Amino acid sequence: MSQLLPNRLNSFWLWREVSVKLGVSNPTYKYWKQTQSIKLNNKYVFLKKDTLPEKHLHIQEILTDLSGYLPIKYASDQLHVNEHIFSYEKMRLYREFEYKFVEDVKFVNIRKFFRENGIKVSKNSLVQLGKLKDLEITPDSSFYRLKEDYAIVVYD
Repeated sequence: MSQLLPNRLNSFWLWREVSVKLGVSNPTYKYWKQTQSIKLNNKYVFLKKDTLPEKHLHIQEILTDLSGYLPIKYASDQLHVNEHIFSYEKMRLYREFEYKFVEDVKFVNIRKFFRENGIKVSKNSLVQLGKLKDLEITPDSSFYRLKEDYAIVVYD
């Protein structure tokens, strides 16, 4: 991971929200020379805060802060779990997370979940969430038991 998992989008806006609120077409950001962007899962484009063209900086006041949040597909990939854990209320851990929708994209608050469960992740850690029977605990890993038979293992 190039950045701490729960802080990945702290300095970014969802491009889809920016384009809708500005009323500009999809590829417009590619022509904004000073605007930095990242793409997660080859699906979601995010623009770095404060790098929008000067004439559009006013839009930042009404954009959704994504600090601590990740798109559920990206979060599931990074935590090595099936996306359905964040999609269906019948899943055991579903209610343990906080969610938000931005322009039809569902985000999960990973930072809050990690903080509430005392999970510490360093910059280059790999994180796996799953059933106890499916997790491999190694000497250099940290183990965090969640409810029932679920846990998180952080590999350093």
